[in-house]
Amino acid sequence: MIAVNRKARHDYFIEDTFEAGLSLEGWEVKSMREGRAQITEAYVNLHKGEAWLVGAHFSPLTTASTHIRTDPTRARKLLLHRNELDRLTGAVDRKGYALIPLNLHWHKGRAKLEVGLGKGKKQHDKRADKKDQDWQRQKARILKR
Repeated sequence: MIAVNRKARHDYFIEDTFEAGLSLEGWEVKSMREGRAQITEAYVNLHKGEAWLVGAHFSPLTTASTHIRTDPTRARKLLLHRNELDRLTGAVDRKGYALIPLNLHWHKGRAKLEVGLGKGKKQHDKRADKKDQDWQRQKARILKR
């Protein structure tokens, strides 16, 4: 794991997940290897039949090349199959779903982003989830004794 969006499952009902590749520059890969990536404020935007990761922050290393202009928050293209893009576009446009980046990880030496297709939670749903979580933790403590 490189980066995890912990608030995603708290704020959304995640119904389906997709694994997407990322189109990155060399300095971004180096900073990811150092663990300097954040996706907590990021979201996925669909534009002209392509998926883009917007708002992710990759901190540039101080040892990165000086002749390259680094933009830590630039939009990065997500690499998905056409049928996956069509399915996501239909869900977002017609059904009101949102695309949320869940985690950033390595898979066979390549950076991958797990994207969740979800609907936003209301405040009472969040409270109910927190209550269930506390009960599961308390139940585990009781059974441990």
